[in-house]
Amino acid sequence: MSVLAVTELRGIADRLRDAERDRAPVPPLTVERPWLSAADAYEIQLHNIRRRAAAVVGHKVGLSSKAMQEMMGVDEPDYGHLLADMRLSEDVPADAGRYCYPRVEIEVAFLLGDDLPGEDCTEADVLAATEAFAPSIELIDSRIVDWRIRLADTIADNASSAGFVVGASRVPPNDLDPRGIAAVLRRGADVVAAGRSDAVLGNPVTAVAWLARTVARFGVRLRAGHLILPGACARAVDARPGDEFRAEFSGLGEVRLTFAGSGGHTGRGTESSATGRDGATGRDGASGQDGASGKSATGESSDKEGLP
Repeated sequence: MSVLAVTELRGIADRLRDAERDRAPVPPLTVERPWLSAADAYEIQLHNIRRRAAAVVGHKVGLSSKAMQEMMGVDEPDYGHLLADMRLSEDVPADAGRYCYPRVEIEVAFLLGDDLPGEDCTEADVLAATEAFAPSIELIDSRIVDWRIRLADTIADNASSAGFVVGASRVPPNDLDPRGIAAVLRRGADVVAAGRSDAVLGNPVTAVAWLARTVARFGVRLRAGHLILPGACARAVDARPGDEFRAEFSGLGEVRLTFAGSGGHTGRGTESSATGRDGATGRDGASGQDGASGKSATGESSDKEGLP
């Protein structure tokens, strides 16, 4: 890559970082720069991950539904990072005013008890390495105005990821079929989204195996102690100040995420917009690479591997 190209990509990374810090979303990158490729977008995303210097405690898979892949014109998912400073709590309300266009998604989390192999990782390997499934809610956000994203936009923007919370329940993989977990999201007493775990590539285990093979191309391994979010079971739902969400998973328990009762946003698109993540038809976004050290979502030490 030329020095000019590196300089320009880092300039784009600066804009996304500033947009997140200032809660001031920017125009779609792919409109301003139609030439921006997925490879360019991963470079942008990785640059911001490196300088954020937060511990990588796991990864997420995006574009894990066929509907969203077709909408984006791609034939496989993409991926992003889960960082220690993105971890939220069931007991402490999140501040919706910290984000541009916050939404929530419900996912079956995988907690790894052993390292996964790389380019030859299979679904059997994933099940053997998984310590437990857990209920989770991912908080997604877009630093792109009105969620007007295409593939390179969401990759550059760390898979539109902003936070996550994991419930207390832990179920060993031998005790639950990962393909048949029904999930319901409630805002207060109202059901606002519902789906099943097989919305994720037919089986969320497939998504985790794909992730392990894909990150291996960059010299990255999915390690024991990492948290993996394989993709959403249902559409994303806008989050507003004062919202109280509860996600219920059959055989897996529940997880809660609440938002403080005051705060503002710089703007909001329509709920589940057609071109945004998890529109009326779909699920996620994504991005990726790896790095840093610290504690994972399961309390294990994370590693520095993955920042070449």
